[in-house]
Amino acid sequence: MNTRKIGANKEAVAAQYLAAQGMQILEQNFYTRQGEIDIIGRHGAYLVFVEVKYRADAQHGDAAEAVDYRKQCRICKAADYYRYRQHIGDQAAVRYDVLAIQGEEIRWIQNAFPHRFTRGMRQK
Repeated sequence: MNTRKIGANKEAVAAQYLAAQGMQILEQNFYTRQGEIDIIGRHGAYLVFVEVKYRADAQHGDAAEAVDYRKQCRICKAADYYRYRQHIGDQAAVRYDVLAIQGEEIRWIQNAFPHRFTRGMRQK
């Protein structure tokens, strides 16, 4: 199985897991020039942007650690664009989560990182 198919499979597993935990899945694989968001959902009062990371084992490090500062900035830019397109204002409660799949273990890290402001983006 190629890496694209593995990634799609793990993102489907992640969406099922999150839905079973009470998250309403709004979109999957949201693409824009600013970046990509694997899963967008609603969990309680929060609009949640989820990055899914998979590692077959620990040989290449922890899956969650792959969401570095640059990746966080791209996710936040894409999230800002999604909110703009959906007319979701700055007052909305937003959260950035990471769902790390390491082998068969699933870890859901809620509020994994804060919103990252980047050059050219307005402050909220």
